[in-house]
Amino acid sequence: MAERKGLIGTVISDKMQKTVIVKTMHIKKHPKYGKVIKVYKKYKAHDEKGIAKMGDSVRITGVRPISKDKHFMVKAVLKKAHVHAELKEETL
Repeated sequence: MAERKGLIGTVISDKMQKTVIVKTMHIKKHPKYGKVIKVYKKYKAHDEKGIAKMGDSVRITGVRPISKDKHFMVKAVLKKAHVHAELKEETL
């Protein structure tokens, strides 16, 4: 069986239930001028257990369509976001 498309990105929103928005980046050259350009794209990804939080680096893979615009699933959290002590105190 073929491997599904996998991407690595950063969670930019976790406000929905069981869904996170992941921002990915890849580098390409401009076809005419040759300048290197960073291209960003956002994907909605299914997160059943709610393990991914805002700022985390995650790996997402393509799956069958789960909803109208959700075709990816969070496979792993690669790096947790660094949370400042002041932010933790404000939420308490």
